[in-house]
Amino acid sequence: MTATTPVLTDNQTLKEVVNCLAENVPIKTQGNCEQKNIFEILIRAATQRDSIENTTKVLKNVPTSNDIRYHLEKYSDITSLEEDLNKALQSRLPDGIRQGQQKIAIDFNLIPYYGEPSPAEAPFIYRSKAKSGTCSFYAYATLYVIKKNKRVTLAIKAVRQQDTKVALITYLLGLIEPIKLKIERLYLNREFFCVPVIRWLQALDIPFEMPAIIRGKYGVQPGYVQYGTRCKVLLT
Repeated sequence: MTATTPVLTDNQTLKEVVNCLAENVPIKTQGNCEQKNIFEILIRAATQRDSIENTTKVLKNVPTSNDIRYHLEKYSDITSLEEDLNKALQSRLPDGIRQGQQKIAIDFNLIPYYGEPSPAEAPFIYRSKAKSGTCSFYAYATLYVIKKNKRVTLAIKAVRQQDTKVALITYLLGLIEPIKLKIERLYLNREFFCVPVIRWLQALDIPFEMPAIIRGKYGVQPGYVQYGTRCKVLLT
């Protein structure tokens, strides 16, 4: 790093993220609870992996956790929230992302869920192999660019029970069509390994790689299976 290289501080990063959310995720507030207060608390809780309740106790001169949750409940439509968040993610793309071909990755992520879901939560409870003491999860998929060993997230999708893996990939790729990214290669995590996904990506003629789920007592030797010159399934 040279003396002329700009240095991004924590405060600058926080300010930029808050401004980005305020511009793209409208939350009507009232009283002493301002929109930027809400985002500052949510960002702090997310980065520290803390609860809203504890975050409001740690920070000084901020709204109560009840105030925060009252305003968050105004965003009851997850589809609208998802659209606004994806708009925010793509609102400040670095110029280099739009130039040349990019390595794109799509991940399928699970968050353990405990308890009995409410009617509003039930469509989003995803059943999978037991992990962390539960077979129930919140699931979401993310699409991001891998650039100079850095991750730039471009789109997210909350997974509903009826969503197929092919539908998730198609939806996420559709979200980045307006920014006209050229895909050098698509990387998917193990959760996407299935025949319909492989066939769909081959039909789209997108070069891709993903780990395989090896079943059976003895499995196979580590390595990979090549499908032509553009498709590779890793055996790990």
